[in-house]
Amino acid sequence: MLGLEIVLLVLYGLCLVFILGFSLTQLQLTRLSRHAYRQPALPAPPDPATWPRVTVQLPIFNELFVVERIIDAAAALTYPAGRLHIQVLDDSTDETLALSEARIAWHRDRGVNIELVRRPTREGYKAGALAYGLERTAGEFIAIFDADFVPAPDFLLCTVPYFAAPGVGVVQTRWGHLNENFSLLTRLQSFGLNAHFLVEQVGRHAGGHFINFNGTGGVWRRSCIEDAGGWHSDTLTEDLDLSYRAQLKGWLFQYLPHVVAPAELPAAMDALKSQQFRWTKGAAETARKHLGTVLRSGLKTSTKLHAGFHLLNSTVFVAVLLMAVLSVPLLLVREFSPHLKPVFQAAAVFPLSFLPLTMFFYLSWQQADPAAPARRFVPRFLLFLAMSMGLSLHNSRAVLAGLARRPSAFIRTPKQGLVSGPAFWRRRYRTGGLDGLTVAEGVLCLYFVAGIGAGFYLRDYGLLPFHLLLSVGFGLVFYYSVRHNN
Repeated sequence: MLGLEIVLLVLYGLCLVFILGFSLTQLQLTRLSRHAYRQPALPAPPDPATWPRVTVQLPIFNELFVVERIIDAAAALTYPAGRLHIQVLDDSTDETLALSEARIAWHRDRGVNIELVRRPTREGYKAGALAYGLERTAGEFIAIFDADFVPAPDFLLCTVPYFAAPGVGVVQTRWGHLNENFSLLTRLQSFGLNAHFLVEQVGRHAGGHFINFNGTGGVWRRSCIEDAGGWHSDTLTEDLDLSYRAQLKGWLFQYLPHVVAPAELPAAMDALKSQQFRWTKGAAETARKHLGTVLRSGLKTSTKLHAGFHLLNSTVFVAVLLMAVLSVPLLLVREFSPHLKPVFQAAAVFPLSFLPLTMFFYLSWQQADPAAPARRFVPRFLLFLAMSMGLSLHNSRAVLAGLARRPSAFIRTPKQGLVSGPAFWRRRYRTGGLDGLTVAEGVLCLYFVAGIGAGFYLRDYGLLPFHLLLSVGFGLVFYYSVRHNN
């Protein structure tokens, strides 16, 4: 019995150590980004004497509700005449294609250099479409927008001048949120994404560490793509993969938090889950592909450390899930094994890892909306933590599939064209329904409710906040999964 107790404690401790390490890197990024915000803003580069040729690529697959919006936004981009080429890379198999064709024809009749690009097959998914389009354009720079984005007309004028430095391979902008206030689900997503774009990306860039092209809302130098080996489809995050290959080749990435590319957030739980699965599995696949190369490279130690946690950030979900599941039986271990009390006292230090995360998210809260009342931060932060924990089972499955080289299709995140209130809800596209995983999420909610009950029964309240967050998180994920399946 003692051996089992030791195994539980060791596994629990390893999870705590990994989460603490992740939190400390986030604290370092918080410090770097805070310092960056305190520095005076650098002036934008002057406009080039001769504007380079730019190709705008719009990868599309069955986006009935937003395809016209993104085509119109791309056609409205302000750029010198004769220097802009728009490719609509439409692999659609439904009515989206007819809408694309009609909208492209309308803009072409008005002098816009826009064309439809169709492939014989959908091989390689998004990466394949981008590579196929690249072979059919002479653009020196490639701007990429997913179907749910609505770039401002001056987007290219604000980004292209930053390529004046020949070593810059990518200019990435910050994502905005068209439907942030649509629901609790979209507000929590915007809360998390703001932390990535307003702290994480800013901190990595300020510290000279690797950042990533976010798949959309950015511009590539064509020669950078080609030098790094082009688009690969062997991971679900072709953007992160190419980002690391390019930076390992010595290319520099420029991040512009002041330039915002608005986009639509997933409003349904199945759409959010498909997005999370792609991001977390793809990150694990990219870590498997590049982590060894990064660690063996001549990069400075701090950059290797940040790159390691960057590539392994999705693995945090595995640590959270394992630690959560083990926490309930550890209540009994602590109660009936008093000889292990010193171990539990030492472990009590590790929950302090939430303090760096609190600072990390609070800085992004301040930067996103300086006028937002501070009192609203705590409930938003706690709900975000709860929801993230509630997604840990789903995301852990994705991470393990990525590390195990288990193949899976690229399932895009369908968007509904929703911008404001939930008055119009269209569910043409679904990426999944109720399954065994949803049932397991409901069971885990009850499991952690039982953990709360056990804590009260044993008068051991140390894990009560943790179990409360887990109960709420898995309960929310289960509720939205069932509700959005109707």
